[in-house]
Amino acid sequence: MTGSILIVDDDPVQRRLVEAALTKFGHTAIVTDSGEAGLDVLDGPNAREVSVVILDLVMPGLDGIGVLKAMRERAINVPVIVQTAQGGIETVVSAMRHGAFDFVVKPASPDRLQTAISNALKVEAVEDEMKRASRRRGGGHLTFKDMITRSPAMDRVIRLGQKAAASNIPILIEGESGVGKELVARAIQGSGDRRSKPFVTVNCGAIPDNLVESILFGHEKGSFTGATDKHIGKFVEANSGTLFLDEIGDLPLDVQVKLLRAVQEGEVDPVGGRSTVKVDIRLISATHRNLLQQVKDGKFREDLFYRLNVYPIFVPPLRDRRDDIPYLVRHFMEKIAPTDPLRRLAGISATALAMLQAYDWPGNIRQLENAVFRASVLAEGDVLTEEEFPQIRAQVEGTVNLGAEPASAVLETTEDATRRDETVADATGPALPDGEAPARTQPRFGTLRALDERGNVRALADVELEMIKLAIDHYNGQMSEVARRLGIGRSTLYRKLKEYGIDPEAGRVDRLAS
Repeated sequence: MTGSILIVDDDPVQRRLVEAALTKFGHTAIVTDSGEAGLDVLDGPNAREVSVVILDLVMPGLDGIGVLKAMRERAINVPVIVQTAQGGIETVVSAMRHGAFDFVVKPASPDRLQTAISNALKVEAVEDEMKRASRRRGGGHLTFKDMITRSPAMDRVIRLGQKAAASNIPILIEGESGVGKELVARAIQGSGDRRSKPFVTVNCGAIPDNLVESILFGHEKGSFTGATDKHIGKFVEANSGTLFLDEIGDLPLDVQVKLLRAVQEGEVDPVGGRSTVKVDIRLISATHRNLLQQVKDGKFREDLFYRLNVYPIFVPPLRDRRDDIPYLVRHFMEKIAPTDPLRRLAGISATALAMLQAYDWPGNIRQLENAVFRASVLAEGDVLTEEEFPQIRAQVEGTVNLGAEPASAVLETTEDATRRDETVADATGPALPDGEAPARTQPRFGTLRALDERGNVRALADVELEMIKLAIDHYNGQMSEVARRLGIGRSTLYRKLKEYGIDPEAGRVDRLAS
């Protein structure tokens, strides 16, 4: 049996309904009535028991979006299914952008809820297997040759990184969240003379303010309440190797003073220690913030900024290097394949690839990887289509024309990474000259609209009705297929048809009952 399902909802009636549905399907539920209480469970001793979170978006105090943000900051990677009874597409999109796995509309049917939970558990199981496989492989050093890119926008990043690897000066990597700043840092370390030494990472934005100094510089036993053992700290842990300080802009000002001394003098002062400790490290920092603006606003020390900003490298967002998307998609599909060797995907359709290239990817490469990972795990066929990317599809619709092309495998996976240039399949047509971008296909999604004639978000009921009509028409009245694609039970589909006055026997939807 899987772990427990955490329910976070301030509505007592809704909590009882969801708990009853979970119990019916054999799950164990942990019930909380607020965002704060839900986070306490995820931070507490029973956190490992939680496999999925069912989270209400609208709550007093800490709402659902706040919980999602806190989970991301604390690196809590439990899949979250959000529930909403109000709000439109924008609300759902916001939740997805903050890391939600799926969403359901209140009151969600037990079948729909079970489908969402099953999908989340399936993805989590494959993700765990991938992590175990990665640990078993281990040991290799990442270099710039391992970076998946064919974009001119990344050429400068690679050139700067290669030059930086030959020196020992401090490096500041800038760029939006998810662009691959740590990947660049690891490539620098793997290409330099410290490649066989430790590479220690610290996410400065995920550490509570009162623990930053201890985690970075270490502490002596008994130096403060809870310090039951001596801790050497990340600087000493990285001695002779590379220390990567991610989200350096989130460091408290008082810790910045000590960090400046550590960078300048090559020594740290453990909390409660009587003497300094010498360290020899290569320091690489990264931030998604504008540190110069932080300096002007008094949130970051100017002297520390100039110490860290000796050799800046800016990593462009994915929307500025869309040419990389076909290569990245195939790489992520191949990365997932070893976890299920009996069911290997053949590729991705031209329509789906055009959709992915049309999307702006606010979460950048990390978001793309998560989307491909989820689609690959949940796909029922051997080719990924636009239907495997429902959240992306909902946001792209209207900006690209989808639907006219057959879902043939036009971007195929390949075992041989050395043949990338020749095997980006037919998604880009025949081989193109260097620097020339592939032509975009222009498929069509359908007619589902998120906004009304006045530009306001449409009611969820109206969007649901139009989606059902579109699905019945698209699948030629094959109701079992319609229900499966919509993620609901067949009985639920017929009930909704009756509520909306649609005749299911007509096959295609031609009209609504007046």
